[in-house]
Amino acid sequence: MTSDTSTKPKLPENPWPALWALVIGFFMVLVDTTIVSVANPAIKTALDPDTNNLDNVVWVTSAYLLTYAVPLLITGRMGDRFGPRTMYLIGITIFTLASLGCGLSNSLAMLVAFRAIQGLGAALVTPQTMAVITRTFPPHQRGAAMGLWGSVAGVAMLVGPLAGGLLVDHAGWEWIFIINVPVGVIGFAAAWKLVPALPTHPHRFDMVGVAMSTVAMFLIVFGLQEGEKYSWDATIWAMVIGGVAVMAIFLWQQSRTKSEPLVPLSLFRDRNFSISNAGIAVVGFAVTSMTLPMMFFIQVARGLTPTESALLLIPMAVLAGVLAPLAGKLLDRTDPRFLLVPGLGLYSATLFWYATMMNGDTPILMFLIPSALMGIANAGMWGPLATTATRNLPLRDAGAGAGIYNTTRQIGSVLGSAAIAAAMQSRLEANMPPGSADKAAVGTGHLPEFLVDPFSTAMSQSMLLPAAVMLIGVVAVAFMVRPDSTKPGYLPPVPKGADTTV
Repeated sequence: MTSDTSTKPKLPENPWPALWALVIGFFMVLVDTTIVSVANPAIKTALDPDTNNLDNVVWVTSAYLLTYAVPLLITGRMGDRFGPRTMYLIGITIFTLASLGCGLSNSLAMLVAFRAIQGLGAALVTPQTMAVITRTFPPHQRGAAMGLWGSVAGVAMLVGPLAGGLLVDHAGWEWIFIINVPVGVIGFAAAWKLVPALPTHPHRFDMVGVAMSTVAMFLIVFGLQEGEKYSWDATIWAMVIGGVAVMAIFLWQQSRTKSEPLVPLSLFRDRNFSISNAGIAVVGFAVTSMTLPMMFFIQVARGLTPTESALLLIPMAVLAGVLAPLAGKLLDRTDPRFLLVPGLGLYSATLFWYATMMNGDTPILMFLIPSALMGIANAGMWGPLATTATRNLPLRDAGAGAGIYNTTRQIGSVLGSAAIAAAMQSRLEANMPPGSADKAAVGTGHLPEFLVDPFSTAMSQSMLLPAAVMLIGVVAVAFMVRPDSTKPGYLPPVPKGADTTV
Protein backbone atom coordinates (compact mmCIF):
# COMPACT_ATOMS: atom_id res chain seq x y z
CA MET A 1 0.00 0.00 0.00
CA THR A 2 1.49 3.33 -0.95
CA SER A 3 1.64 6.06 1.65
CA ASP A 4 1.11 9.75 1.31
CA THR A 5 4.24 11.70 0.62
CA SER A 6 5.75 14.65 2.40
CA THR A 7 6.47 16.34 -0.91
CA LYS A 8 3.98 18.64 -2.60
CA PRO A 9 2.49 16.83 -5.58
CA LYS A 10 0.34 18.79 -7.97
CA LEU A 11 -3.28 17.93 -7.37
CA PRO A 12 -5.52 16.97 -10.29
CA GLU A 13 -7.48 19.82 -11.83
CA ASN A 14 -10.71 17.90 -11.27
CA PRO A 15 -11.03 16.62 -7.66
CA TRP A 16 -14.50 15.15 -8.17
CA PRO A 17 -13.43 11.61 -9.19
CA ALA A 18 -11.50 11.30 -5.91
CA LEU A 19 -14.56 12.38 -3.94
CA TRP A 20 -16.81 9.89 -5.73
CA ALA A 21 -14.29 7.17 -4.89
CA LEU A 22 -14.26 8.16 -1.21
CA VAL A 23 -18.01 8.29 -0.76
CA ILE A 24 -18.29 4.60 -1.64
CA GLY A 25 -16.60 3.65 1.61
CA PHE A 26 -18.21 6.50 3.55
CA PHE A 27 -21.68 5.41 2.44
CA MET A 28 -20.94 1.81 3.39
CA VAL A 29 -19.79 2.55 6.94
CA LEU A 30 -22.76 4.84 7.63
CA VAL A 31 -25.27 2.32 6.29
CA ASP A 32 -23.87 -0.16 8.81
CA THR A 33 -24.85 2.10 11.71
CA THR A 34 -28.55 1.46 10.98
CA ILE A 35 -28.79 -1.64 8.79
CA VAL A 36 -28.61 -4.04 11.73
CA SER A 37 -31.69 -2.58 13.45
CA VAL A 38 -34.17 -4.59 11.37
CA ALA A 39 -32.00 -7.73 11.48
CA ASN A 40 -31.77 -8.05 15.27
CA PRO A 41 -34.72 -10.44 15.61
CA ALA A 42 -33.28 -12.77 12.95
CA ILE A 43 -29.79 -12.57 14.50
CA LYS A 44 -31.18 -13.41 17.93
CA THR A 45 -33.10 -16.39 16.56
CA ALA A 46 -29.99 -17.72 14.83
CA LEU A 47 -27.27 -17.01 17.39
CA ASP A 48 -28.93 -16.41 20.77
CA PRO A 49 -32.14 -18.48 20.87
CA ASP A 50 -31.82 -19.70 24.46
CA THR A 51 -32.31 -16.40 26.31
CA ASN A 52 -35.51 -14.40 26.76
CA ASN A 53 -34.10 -10.87 26.70
CA LEU A 54 -32.63 -8.63 24.05
CA ASP A 55 -29.65 -7.36 26.05
CA ASN A 56 -27.11 -9.63 24.34
CA VAL A 57 -28.14 -8.97 20.75
CA VAL A 58 -28.21 -5.21 21.33
CA TRP A 59 -24.42 -5.40 21.54
CA VAL A 60 -24.31 -6.16 17.81
CA THR A 61 -25.16 -2.48 17.35
CA SER A 62 -23.57 -1.09 20.51
CA ALA A 63 -20.13 -2.59 19.87
CA TYR A 64 -20.00 -0.99 16.42
CA LEU A 65 -21.11 2.44 17.63
CA LEU A 66 -18.69 2.34 20.55
CA THR A 67 -15.55 1.54 18.55
CA TYR A 68 -16.71 3.94 15.81
CA ALA A 69 -17.21 6.94 18.10
CA VAL A 70 -14.36 6.62 20.59
CA PRO A 71 -11.29 6.86 18.25
CA LEU A 72 -12.55 9.62 15.91
CA LEU A 73 -10.50 12.41 17.51
CA ILE A 74 -7.37 10.30 17.08
CA THR A 75 -8.04 8.91 13.59
CA GLY A 76 -8.72 12.39 12.24
CA ARG A 77 -5.30 13.53 13.50
CA MET A 78 -3.69 10.39 12.05
CA GLY A 79 -4.92 11.48 8.63
CA ASP A 80 -3.00 14.75 9.01
CA ARG A 81 0.14 12.90 10.11
CA PHE A 82 0.20 9.89 7.78
CA GLY A 83 -2.03 11.13 4.96
CA PRO A 84 -5.80 10.77 4.49
CA ARG A 85 -5.40 8.38 1.53
CA THR A 86 -3.26 5.98 3.53
CA MET A 87 -5.58 5.97 6.54
CA TYR A 88 -8.65 5.61 4.32
CA LEU A 89 -7.19 2.55 2.56
CA ILE A 90 -6.25 0.95 5.87
CA GLY A 91 -9.70 1.69 7.29
CA ILE A 92 -11.66 0.30 4.36
CA THR A 93 -9.49 -2.84 4.38
CA ILE A 94 -10.20 -3.44 8.07
CA PHE A 95 -13.90 -2.72 7.58
CA THR A 96 -14.24 -5.06 4.59
CA LEU A 97 -12.42 -7.98 6.23
CA ALA A 98 -14.42 -7.50 9.44
CA SER A 99 -17.65 -7.51 7.38
CA LEU A 100 -16.70 -10.91 6.00
CA GLY A 101 -16.02 -12.10 9.54
CA CYS A 102 -19.46 -10.84 10.63
CA GLY A 103 -21.18 -12.70 7.82
CA LEU A 104 -19.36 -15.94 8.66
CA SER A 105 -19.95 -15.69 12.43
CA ASN A 106 -21.44 -18.76 14.06
CA SER A 107 -21.87 -17.33 17.55
CA LEU A 108 -23.11 -14.05 18.98
CA ALA A 109 -19.78 -13.37 20.70
CA MET A 110 -17.94 -13.81 17.40
CA LEU A 111 -20.35 -11.45 15.65
CA VAL A 112 -20.01 -8.77 18.35
CA ALA A 113 -16.20 -9.02 18.18
CA PHE A 114 -16.15 -8.52 14.40
CA ARG A 115 -18.65 -5.66 14.70
CA ALA A 116 -16.22 -3.94 17.08
CA ILE A 117 -13.43 -4.33 14.50
CA GLN A 118 -15.81 -2.97 11.86
CA GLY A 119 -16.32 0.13 14.00
CA LEU A 120 -12.58 0.71 14.19
CA GLY A 121 -12.35 0.56 10.39
CA ALA A 122 -15.25 3.02 10.13
CA ALA A 123 -13.48 5.41 12.51
CA LEU A 124 -10.42 5.38 10.23
CA VAL A 125 -12.47 5.99 7.08
CA THR A 126 -14.92 8.74 8.08
CA PRO A 127 -12.74 11.78 8.92
CA GLN A 128 -10.52 11.24 5.87
CA THR A 129 -13.44 11.93 3.52
CA MET A 130 -14.01 15.41 4.94
CA ALA A 131 -10.28 16.11 5.13
CA VAL A 132 -9.75 15.30 1.43
CA ILE A 133 -12.59 17.64 0.47
CA THR A 134 -11.10 20.43 2.57
CA ARG A 135 -7.65 19.96 1.09
CA THR A 136 -8.48 19.37 -2.59
CA PHE A 137 -11.50 21.59 -3.32
CA PRO A 138 -11.08 25.38 -3.44
CA PRO A 139 -13.61 27.13 -1.17
CA HIS A 140 -15.81 28.29 -4.06
CA GLN A 141 -16.41 24.61 -4.98
CA ARG A 142 -16.36 23.16 -1.47
CA GLY A 143 -20.06 23.74 -0.85
CA ALA A 144 -21.06 21.49 -3.74
CA ALA A 145 -18.55 18.83 -2.62
CA MET A 146 -19.78 18.93 0.96
CA GLY A 147 -23.32 18.88 -0.42
CA LEU A 148 -22.55 15.50 -1.97
CA TRP A 149 -20.90 14.39 1.28
CA GLY A 150 -23.94 15.53 3.24
CA SER A 151 -26.39 13.82 0.93
CA VAL A 152 -24.45 10.58 1.30
CA ALA A 153 -24.55 10.94 5.11
CA GLY A 154 -28.27 11.67 5.17
CA VAL A 155 -29.31 9.05 2.62
CA ALA A 156 -27.11 6.34 4.17
CA MET A 157 -28.87 6.70 7.53
CA LEU A 158 -32.18 6.09 5.76
CA VAL A 159 -31.07 3.38 3.34
CA GLY A 160 -29.83 1.17 6.18
CA PRO A 161 -33.26 0.00 7.44
CA LEU A 162 -34.58 -0.42 3.88
CA ALA A 163 -31.58 -2.44 2.69
CA GLY A 164 -31.60 -4.43 5.92
CA GLY A 165 -35.26 -5.30 5.54
CA LEU A 166 -34.86 -6.44 1.93
CA LEU A 167 -31.75 -8.51 2.62
CA VAL A 168 -33.09 -10.16 5.77
CA ASP A 169 -36.44 -10.94 4.16
CA HIS A 170 -34.98 -12.39 0.96
CA ALA A 171 -31.42 -13.58 1.66
CA GLY A 172 -30.77 -13.91 5.40
CA TRP A 173 -29.18 -11.76 8.08
CA GLU A 174 -25.63 -12.77 7.05
CA TRP A 175 -26.00 -10.85 3.80
CA ILE A 176 -26.30 -7.44 5.46
CA PHE A 177 -22.57 -7.93 6.18
CA ILE A 178 -21.41 -10.03 3.22
CA ILE A 179 -22.76 -7.43 0.79
CA ASN A 180 -20.04 -5.09 2.11
CA VAL A 181 -17.25 -7.28 0.74
CA PRO A 182 -17.65 -6.51 -3.00
CA VAL A 183 -18.54 -2.90 -2.17
CA GLY A 184 -15.41 -2.60 -0.03
CA VAL A 185 -13.19 -4.08 -2.76
CA ILE A 186 -14.60 -1.62 -5.30
CA GLY A 187 -14.17 1.24 -2.84
CA PHE A 188 -10.55 0.27 -2.14
CA ALA A 189 -9.68 -0.01 -5.83
CA ALA A 190 -11.37 3.32 -6.64
CA ALA A 191 -9.56 5.14 -3.82
CA TRP A 192 -6.21 3.57 -4.75
CA LYS A 193 -6.65 4.75 -8.34
CA LEU A 194 -8.33 8.15 -7.94
CA VAL A 195 -7.47 9.66 -4.55
CA PRO A 196 -4.25 11.70 -4.65
CA ALA A 197 -1.42 11.25 -2.16
CA LEU A 198 -1.63 14.53 -0.26
CA PRO A 199 1.24 16.14 1.63
CA THR A 200 1.63 14.97 5.21
CA HIS A 201 2.34 17.24 8.14
CA PRO A 202 4.91 16.32 10.82
CA HIS A 203 2.53 16.26 13.77
CA ARG A 204 3.59 14.97 17.15
CA PHE A 205 1.04 12.80 18.90
CA ASP A 206 0.06 13.93 22.38
CA MET A 207 -0.03 10.47 23.99
CA VAL A 208 -1.43 11.78 27.28
CA GLY A 209 -4.21 13.46 25.32
CA VAL A 210 -4.82 10.28 23.32
CA ALA A 211 -5.22 8.24 26.53
CA MET A 212 -7.45 10.79 28.25
CA SER A 213 -9.71 11.33 25.23
CA THR A 214 -10.09 7.57 24.78
CA VAL A 215 -11.08 7.03 28.41
CA ALA A 216 -13.46 10.00 28.39
CA MET A 217 -15.18 9.00 25.15
CA PHE A 218 -15.49 5.37 26.23
CA LEU A 219 -17.09 6.25 29.57
CA ILE A 220 -19.52 8.74 28.03
CA VAL A 221 -20.56 6.65 25.03
CA PHE A 222 -20.77 3.35 26.93
CA GLY A 223 -22.73 4.94 29.77
CA LEU A 224 -25.25 6.59 27.44
CA GLN A 225 -25.64 3.46 25.29
CA GLU A 226 -26.19 1.14 28.25
CA GLY A 227 -28.11 3.50 30.54
CA GLU A 228 -31.57 2.20 29.70
CA LYS A 229 -30.45 -1.43 30.00
CA TYR A 230 -29.25 -0.87 33.58
CA SER A 231 -32.17 1.44 34.51
CA TRP A 232 -29.78 4.39 34.87
CA ASP A 233 -28.40 3.05 38.12
CA ALA A 234 -25.57 4.62 40.14
CA THR A 235 -22.87 2.82 38.14
CA ILE A 236 -24.11 4.24 34.84
CA TRP A 237 -24.33 7.76 36.24
CA ALA A 238 -20.84 7.39 37.71
CA MET A 239 -19.51 6.40 34.26
CA VAL A 240 -21.18 9.32 32.47
CA ILE A 241 -20.20 11.90 35.09
CA GLY A 242 -16.69 10.43 35.27
CA GLY A 243 -16.41 10.61 31.48
CA VAL A 244 -17.50 14.24 31.43
CA ALA A 245 -14.98 15.02 34.20
CA VAL A 246 -12.14 13.31 32.31
CA MET A 247 -13.16 15.16 29.15
CA ALA A 248 -13.03 18.47 31.03
CA ILE A 249 -9.55 17.63 32.31
CA PHE A 250 -8.56 16.58 28.79
CA LEU A 251 -9.66 19.93 27.36
CA TRP A 252 -7.78 21.76 30.11
CA GLN A 253 -4.70 19.66 29.36
CA GLN A 254 -5.06 20.45 25.66
CA SER A 255 -5.14 24.17 26.39
CA ARG A 256 -1.90 23.85 28.39
CA THR A 257 -0.03 21.60 25.96
CA LYS A 258 3.01 23.50 24.72
CA SER A 259 4.02 21.17 21.87
CA GLU A 260 1.05 20.10 19.76
CA PRO A 261 -2.38 19.22 21.14
CA LEU A 262 -4.50 16.35 19.84
CA VAL A 263 -7.44 18.77 19.59
CA PRO A 264 -6.32 22.25 18.47
CA LEU A 265 -8.68 24.36 20.59
CA SER A 266 -7.77 27.35 18.43
CA LEU A 267 -10.14 25.92 15.82
CA PHE A 268 -13.06 26.86 18.08
CA ARG A 269 -12.14 30.53 17.82
CA ASP A 270 -13.87 30.38 14.46
CA ARG A 271 -17.52 30.99 15.33
CA ASN A 272 -18.85 29.02 12.40
CA PHE A 273 -16.75 25.97 13.29
CA SER A 274 -18.05 26.02 16.87
CA ILE A 275 -21.69 26.54 15.88
CA SER A 276 -21.47 23.90 13.14
CA ASN A 277 -20.31 21.37 15.72
CA ALA A 278 -23.25 22.26 17.96
CA GLY A 279 -25.55 22.04 14.94
CA ILE A 280 -24.34 18.61 13.81
CA ALA A 281 -24.72 17.28 17.37
CA VAL A 282 -28.35 18.43 17.31
CA VAL A 283 -28.90 16.93 13.85
CA GLY A 284 -27.33 13.63 14.96
CA PHE A 285 -29.61 13.63 18.01
CA ALA A 286 -32.79 14.34 16.05
CA VAL A 287 -32.16 12.05 13.06
CA THR A 288 -31.23 9.11 15.29
CA SER A 289 -34.02 9.59 17.81
CA MET A 290 -36.92 10.18 15.40
CA THR A 291 -36.49 6.84 13.66
CA LEU A 292 -37.25 4.65 16.68
CA PRO A 293 -40.77 5.92 17.60
CA MET A 294 -41.63 6.21 13.91
CA MET A 295 -40.67 2.61 13.12
CA PHE A 296 -42.37 1.28 16.27
CA PHE A 297 -45.55 3.15 15.39
CA ILE A 298 -45.59 2.06 11.74
CA GLN A 299 -44.77 -1.59 12.49
CA VAL A 300 -46.44 -2.22 15.86
CA ALA A 301 -49.47 0.05 15.74
CA ARG A 302 -50.11 -0.06 11.99
CA GLY A 303 -48.84 -3.57 11.22
CA LEU A 304 -46.41 -2.87 8.36
CA THR A 305 -43.42 -5.12 7.77
CA PRO A 306 -39.88 -3.72 8.16
CA THR A 307 -39.53 -3.49 4.38
CA GLU A 308 -42.91 -1.77 3.96
CA SER A 309 -42.17 0.73 6.72
CA ALA A 310 -38.75 1.55 5.28
CA LEU A 311 -40.36 2.22 1.88
CA LEU A 312 -42.14 5.19 3.46
CA LEU A 313 -38.72 6.85 3.72
CA ILE A 314 -37.99 6.67 -0.01
CA PRO A 315 -39.20 10.24 -0.79
CA MET A 316 -36.88 11.50 1.92
CA ALA A 317 -33.88 9.59 0.58
CA VAL A 318 -34.49 10.53 -3.08
CA LEU A 319 -35.08 14.23 -2.49
CA ALA A 320 -32.15 14.52 -0.09
CA GLY A 321 -29.84 12.86 -2.62
CA VAL A 322 -31.00 15.00 -5.53
CA LEU A 323 -31.18 18.37 -3.76
CA ALA A 324 -28.12 18.22 -1.49
CA PRO A 325 -25.52 18.89 -4.25
CA LEU A 326 -27.70 21.74 -5.54
CA ALA A 327 -27.90 23.19 -2.03
CA GLY A 328 -24.11 22.89 -1.81
CA LYS A 329 -23.62 24.91 -4.99
CA LEU A 330 -25.99 27.56 -3.67
CA LEU A 331 -24.04 27.68 -0.40
CA ASP A 332 -20.89 28.58 -2.33
CA ARG A 333 -22.59 31.86 -3.26
CA THR A 334 -24.56 32.83 -0.18
CA ASP A 335 -24.69 33.16 3.60
CA PRO A 336 -24.92 29.69 5.27
CA ARG A 337 -27.82 30.87 7.41
CA PHE A 338 -30.02 31.20 4.33
CA LEU A 339 -29.94 27.40 3.97
CA LEU A 340 -29.39 26.17 7.52
CA VAL A 341 -32.15 28.10 9.31
CA PRO A 342 -34.87 26.96 6.84
CA GLY A 343 -33.36 23.45 6.66
CA LEU A 344 -33.30 22.77 10.40
CA GLY A 345 -36.57 24.66 10.86
CA LEU A 346 -38.36 22.57 8.21
CA TYR A 347 -37.01 19.36 9.76
CA SER A 348 -38.37 20.37 13.17
CA ALA A 349 -41.75 21.38 11.71
CA THR A 350 -41.97 18.05 9.87
CA LEU A 351 -41.33 16.13 13.08
CA PHE A 352 -44.14 18.06 14.80
CA TRP A 353 -46.39 17.19 11.82
CA TYR A 354 -45.41 13.53 12.07
CA ALA A 355 -46.43 13.63 15.73
CA THR A 356 -49.94 14.83 14.84
CA MET A 357 -50.31 12.06 12.23
CA MET A 358 -49.27 9.18 14.47
CA ASN A 359 -52.67 7.65 15.20
CA GLY A 360 -54.72 4.72 13.98
CA ASP A 361 -56.76 6.75 11.48
CA THR A 362 -54.17 8.49 9.26
CA PRO A 363 -53.95 6.80 5.83
CA ILE A 364 -50.52 5.20 5.47
CA LEU A 365 -49.80 6.91 2.15
CA MET A 366 -50.14 10.29 3.86
CA PHE A 367 -46.82 9.63 5.57
CA LEU A 368 -45.11 10.02 2.18
CA ILE A 369 -45.76 13.80 2.26
CA PRO A 370 -43.79 14.67 5.42
CA SER A 371 -41.18 12.18 4.26
CA ALA A 372 -40.69 14.29 1.13
CA LEU A 373 -40.49 17.50 3.16
CA MET A 374 -37.90 15.90 5.40
CA GLY A 375 -35.83 15.09 2.32
CA ILE A 376 -35.83 18.78 1.38
CA ALA A 377 -34.84 19.64 4.95
CA ASN A 378 -31.99 17.11 4.90
CA ALA A 379 -30.53 18.82 1.83
CA GLY A 380 -30.33 22.05 3.81
CA MET A 381 -28.61 20.47 6.83
CA TRP A 382 -25.88 17.89 6.28
CA GLY A 383 -23.83 19.46 3.52
CA PRO A 384 -24.20 23.11 4.59
CA LEU A 385 -23.15 22.28 8.16
CA ALA A 386 -20.09 20.34 7.00
CA THR A 387 -19.10 23.05 4.51
CA THR A 388 -19.46 25.84 7.04
CA ALA A 389 -17.49 23.90 9.66
CA THR A 390 -14.51 23.30 7.37
CA ARG A 391 -14.51 26.44 5.21
CA ASN A 392 -11.88 28.32 7.27
CA LEU A 393 -9.91 25.38 8.68
CA PRO A 394 -6.12 25.61 8.33
CA LEU A 395 -5.22 22.91 5.83
CA ARG A 396 -2.71 21.22 8.14
CA ASP A 397 -5.52 20.70 10.68
CA ALA A 398 -8.12 19.42 8.19
CA GLY A 399 -8.05 15.91 9.68
CA ALA A 400 -8.25 17.16 13.26
CA GLY A 401 -11.22 19.36 12.37
CA ALA A 402 -12.96 16.47 10.61
CA GLY A 403 -12.33 14.22 13.62
CA ILE A 404 -13.86 16.78 16.00
CA TYR A 405 -16.86 17.32 13.73
CA ASN A 406 -17.60 13.61 13.32
CA THR A 407 -17.10 13.02 17.04
CA THR A 408 -19.73 15.61 17.93
CA ARG A 409 -22.08 14.04 15.38
CA GLN A 410 -21.63 10.60 16.94
CA ILE A 411 -22.08 11.94 20.47
CA GLY A 412 -25.28 13.63 19.35
CA SER A 413 -26.49 10.33 17.89
CA VAL A 414 -25.69 8.42 21.09
CA LEU A 415 -27.45 11.07 23.19
CA GLY A 416 -30.46 10.86 20.89
CA SER A 417 -30.58 7.09 21.14
CA ALA A 418 -30.42 7.14 24.93
CA ALA A 419 -32.89 10.00 25.33
CA ILE A 420 -35.54 8.60 22.99
CA ALA A 421 -35.41 5.20 24.70
CA ALA A 422 -36.09 6.86 28.05
CA ALA A 423 -38.81 9.09 26.55
CA MET A 424 -40.58 6.16 24.88
CA GLN A 425 -40.55 4.10 28.06
CA SER A 426 -41.89 7.04 30.07
CA ARG A 427 -44.68 7.76 27.58
CA LEU A 428 -45.64 4.08 27.34
CA GLU A 429 -45.97 3.83 31.11
CA ALA A 430 -48.06 7.03 31.18
CA ASN A 431 -50.44 6.06 28.36
CA MET A 432 -50.74 2.27 28.34
CA PRO A 433 -52.87 0.24 30.76
CA PRO A 434 -50.91 -1.20 33.71
CA GLY A 435 -48.82 -4.21 32.76
CA SER A 436 -49.12 -3.70 29.00
CA ALA A 437 -46.12 -1.46 28.41
CA ASP A 438 -43.39 -4.08 28.79
CA LYS A 439 -41.24 -5.10 25.88
CA ALA A 440 -43.01 -8.40 25.33
CA ALA A 441 -46.39 -6.71 24.90
CA VAL A 442 -45.30 -4.11 22.37
CA GLY A 443 -42.59 -5.99 20.56
CA THR A 444 -44.59 -8.76 18.91
CA GLY A 445 -45.92 -6.78 15.94
CA HIS A 446 -49.49 -7.92 16.79
CA LEU A 447 -50.78 -5.16 19.07
CA PRO A 448 -54.35 -5.75 20.30
CA GLU A 449 -56.86 -3.26 18.94
CA PHE A 450 -57.63 -1.67 22.32
CA LEU A 451 -53.93 -0.80 22.74
CA VAL A 452 -53.43 0.86 19.35
CA ASP A 453 -54.58 4.34 20.41
CA PRO A 454 -52.62 4.59 23.69
CA PHE A 455 -49.53 3.11 22.05
CA SER A 456 -49.79 5.56 19.14
CA THR A 457 -50.19 8.44 21.59
CA ALA A 458 -47.04 7.37 23.42
CA MET A 459 -45.03 7.24 20.19
CA SER A 460 -46.48 10.60 19.07
CA GLN A 461 -45.49 12.25 22.34
CA SER A 462 -42.01 10.73 22.08
CA MET A 463 -41.59 12.31 18.64
CA LEU A 464 -41.92 15.75 20.25
CA LEU A 465 -38.48 15.30 21.85
CA PRO A 466 -36.39 15.38 18.61
CA ALA A 467 -38.72 18.05 17.21
CA ALA A 468 -38.03 20.32 20.18
CA VAL A 469 -34.29 19.61 20.24
CA MET A 470 -34.03 20.52 16.55
CA LEU A 471 -35.39 23.99 17.42
CA ILE A 472 -32.25 24.48 19.54
CA GLY A 473 -30.23 23.89 16.37
CA VAL A 474 -32.29 26.48 14.50
CA VAL A 475 -31.44 29.09 17.15
CA ALA A 476 -27.76 28.10 17.13
CA VAL A 477 -27.21 28.35 13.36
CA ALA A 478 -28.92 31.75 13.31
CA PHE A 479 -25.79 33.10 15.04
CA MET A 480 -23.43 32.08 12.22
CA VAL A 481 -21.63 34.67 10.14
CA ARG A 482 -20.53 34.85 6.51
CA PRO A 483 -17.21 32.99 6.00
CA ASP A 484 -14.31 35.34 6.67
CA SER A 485 -11.94 35.54 3.70
CA THR A 486 -9.17 36.82 5.99
CA LYS A 487 -8.96 33.59 7.99
CA PRO A 488 -5.80 31.49 7.37
CA GLY A 489 -7.61 28.48 5.97
CA TYR A 490 -9.72 30.42 3.52
CA LEU A 491 -8.61 30.43 -0.09
CA PRO A 492 -9.94 32.74 -2.78
CA PRO A 493 -11.65 31.22 -5.84
CA VAL A 494 -9.07 29.48 -8.03
CA PRO A 495 -9.24 30.00 -11.81
CA LYS A 496 -9.78 26.88 -13.85
CA GLY A 497 -6.50 25.19 -14.66
CA ALA A 498 -4.55 26.94 -11.91
CA ASP A 499 -2.14 25.07 -9.62
CA THR A 500 -4.13 23.98 -6.55
CA THR A 501 -1.26 22.36 -4.70
CA VAL A 502 -1.64 22.58 -0.91
